[in-house]
Amino acid sequence: MSPAASRAATPEAPVVVVGAGISGLACARVLADADVPVRVLDRGRRPGGRMSGRRVETAVGVRVADLGASYFTASGDGFRAQVEDWRARGLARPWTDAFHSVSGRARDGARLGERGRPGPVRWGAAGGLRSLLDDLVAPPGRAPLDLVSGRDVEAVDATAEGALVDGRPAAAVVLAVPDPQAADLLPRMVATRLDVSARWNWRPCIAVYAAWPQRWWPDFDGAFVNDSDLLVFLADDGARRGDGAPVLVAHTAPDFSGEHLDAPVSAVAPVLAELGPLLTGEPTPPPSWGRAHRWSLAQPLRQHADSPFGFDEASSLAVCGDAWGERSRVETAWESGTALGRHLAERFAR
Repeated sequence: MSPAASRAATPEAPVVVVGAGISGLACARVLADADVPVRVLDRGRRPGGRMSGRRVETAVGVRVADLGASYFTASGDGFRAQVEDWRARGLARPWTDAFHSVSGRARDGARLGERGRPGPVRWGAAGGLRSLLDDLVAPPGRAPLDLVSGRDVEAVDATAEGALVDGRPAAAVVLAVPDPQAADLLPRMVATRLDVSARWNWRPCIAVYAAWPQRWWPDFDGAFVNDSDLLVFLADDGARRGDGAPVLVAHTAPDFSGEHLDAPVSAVAPVLAELGPLLTGEPTPPPSWGRAHRWSLAQPLRQHADSPFGFDEASSLAVCGDAWGERSRVETAWESGTALGRHLAERFAR
């Protein structure tokens, strides 16, 4: 075992998790519950990652609009147990088991198709999906995580004395961020051993969200948009939370997103103009407001399907997230972080 791998986890040199999305927080939660010193560093103002949302004013009051992940499903026993716990405490709610489809090319009348066949339950959260991550940070009856927000990590190193995060010692470092970001932080040889590269492409996405004084669209939960160069998915955000707020969230197509990443606000007008024809066959009514949120790294185009996480024995540096599994899903991210947390807990538990 290398010197880096033999360093004990202490409050002065804890396991450091970079990224407070669901994979990073799931990893940190396992470690904290095993009494392994762990600290989470995140550049955002609050946890969420790609399950983040924004507080917005709606006709029914201030709500959190989900702008990243649109929903999640649960198939494995471990994540089902976690979801059932959230449901029992009123945090998660079953949203729908089927989506509509929308034609992006038909031009005569509304293009909202029939509701699809029932499938797995898609879950939402009354307080927005980020509320579930807040719960991982500080669940009732358990010690809250040591979370440092607004911290942008600049360098992760592996030395003979052990791992370092911006020059500070760590027993191990978990990069719970997209592969390109992890590759930028990792030493080159470690990134090579973990098969993590900044060259692997990720799909970008712009979430356009808007509110109206009242609902003007037909009843639907969410809709996949087919044959469109503009949109890929559309969600009734009020139906997702269960509060009926007249808010729609639209996710733009990768090429369109890439063209507008430098100025995401420029995507608002064309997206809003498309919503009325899609849903009613009529022009879109004027919204109370419309905004956009940029996701430069929204979805991986390459999966590490053979392992739930990456761990480099020589350096005690690790990576996890939704790219570590067969499919990019919220459940995959949770399972990845949980599996890595258990691996590290076995290594460092006192």
